Amino acid sequence: MAVNTLERRAFLGALLGALSAPRGRSADRSKPNVIIILADDLGYGDLGCYGSSLPTPNLNRMAKEGARLTRFYSASPVCSPSRAAFLTGRYPVRTGVVNVLMSDSKTGLSPSETTIPRVLKNNGYRTACFGKWHLGSDPQFAPNLHGFDEYFGVPYSNDMDPLPLLKNSSVVLKSCDQESLTDRFTDQAVDFIGRSSDTPFFLYLAHTAPHIPIAPAERFKGKSGHGIYGDIVMELDYSVGRVLEAVNANGLDDNTLIIFTSDNGPWYQGSAGNLQGRKGSTYEGGVREPFIARMPGRIPAGILCSGVSSAMDLLPTIASLCGANLPVSVDGVDILPALVGDKPYVDRDVLLFFDGWQLQCARWGPWKLHFARYNSFAWTVDPAGGRFNLPLHPPELYNVDEDSGEGYDMAPESPDVVATITKMVAEKLQTFPDNVRSAWRDTLSQATEGTPVGALPQKRSN
Repeated sequence: MAVNTLERRAFLGALLGALSAPRGRSADRSKPNVIIILADDLGYGDLGCYGSSLPTPNLNRMAKEGARLTRFYSASPVCSPSRAAFLTGRYPVRTGVVNVLMSDSKTGLSPSETTIPRVLKNNGYRTACFGKWHLGSDPQFAPNLHGFDEYFGVPYSNDMDPLPLLKNSSVVLKSCDQESLTDRFTDQAVDFIGRSSDTPFFLYLAHTAPHIPIAPAERFKGKSGHGIYGDIVMELDYSVGRVLEAVNANGLDDNTLIIFTSDNGPWYQGSAGNLQGRKGSTYEGGVREPFIARMPGRIPAGILCSGVSSAMDLLPTIASLCGANLPVSVDGVDILPALVGDKPYVDRDVLLFFDGWQLQCARWGPWKLHFARYNSFAWTVDPAGGRFNLPLHPPELYNVDEDSGEGYDMAPESPDVVATITKMVAEKLQTFPDNVRSAWRDTLSQATEGTPVGALPQKRSN
C-alpha cells in the first residue's frame, strides 16, 4: 500500500500551501482557529483509543496529545437532529429538526438560527463547510445561508439518491463516486487551511464515512485487517492525519482547536463498545460518542474527562475560547474548563434525550432515567402497524457510570432519585415548545394506562 507515499505528498502539499499563503498581514493569534471533524455513524467503540482493534493511529495520537471525553453525547440518536443541535447549541425540538431529512424533504434548519459559523463570522472568522450537510436540501436551507463562506459537499446522506456534489449553490457532479468522497472533502479542507493561515478560521469537515454504503478508496480496501468497515475507518483516520499535517505545516498547531466526534451511534456495522443500543436508540450505544479535542497551546496532553457533556456544548465552548459574543440563550454549557484540565467535571443540570418530539430519557450525574421507548429502533424495518412510543410504567433507572449496559433497573430501590429527576425534567420542559410539553403530558398519562402514544410510521433513518 502506498500510504507512506501519500503521506509525503500530503505533507509536501500542505507545506507548499504554507509557503505560498498570503503574507500581506499576519494571522490574529489572539483568535484561535477551530476545526470540527464529524464522522457519520461511527460507534463509541470504533477507535483504538476507546478500546477498538481497528487501526486509528492518528486519532490515537490526537487523544494522547489532547483531551478525550468518555461521557460525551449527541443530542439525538439520528443524523439531522444531532447536526442541528451541535451547530445551534440547542435541543433539536427547539429548532424543529426532529427527524431525519430525506432527499425530497421541504423542511430544514431555519437560516434564522444562530450557528457556530455565524457567531464566528461576526467575530472576523473565515468559515467553510466541506462534506455532508443534511440540514435541508432546498436552496433556502443552504450552508451559505447559515454563516459559511464556502461549501463543498453532498446535501444529505450518501445512501440517498440522487447524490449530487455541490460547490456552494452549483452542481459540480450530478452523481458522486462514493469511493472518492473522503479524499475530495479532505483535499478541500487541506486547501482551505493553507489559504486561511493569515486569518482566524472555522472549518467544519463532515465526512459521509462510515455511513452505508461503505465505500473506501481502492488503496484502503483490504488493508485494515478488519473487513470493509475497518478499511473505511482506516481511511477516515488517514484523513484526520492529513488535517493534522496541514495545520502543522502552516504553523498553526498551537493556535488551532481540532475536535473529532460522531453524529450518533453505529448503524448496521461498527461497535458501540460495551454499551447497549445502536443508532436510532436512546440507550447509551445510540447517543454516546467518541470525542477528542487537541490544541497543544491550550489543552494539556492526556486529559481524560468523564463529565457528562453534549454536542450542544460546542457552540458555547467555542464562543468562550474565541472570545465571541453568544447572542442567544442555548441549552449547551461551556466545557472549556474540563477540556483544559481546570475541572474534572462539567457543570450542568439534567440532560434530555428525544426521539422525534417525544422525550425518552434524562441523564443526571451518574443516573439515567428512561420514561419511554419506541417499539423498534429507527434503523430497523418498521414493524406492522408502524412505530409506537411506549411509555414505561414505572420508569427505568440506571446508574450508567457503573452499569453502562443499562441492564439493572434501580428504580425500585431508588424512588427518591426517580422523583428528583422527574421533577427536574418537568421544570425544564416548561420552556420548551407546546408540542413537546403536550407529548410529555401524554407520556405521563398514558404510562399509567399502559397504552402507546401515537403511531409513528417512518421511513428508514439515515
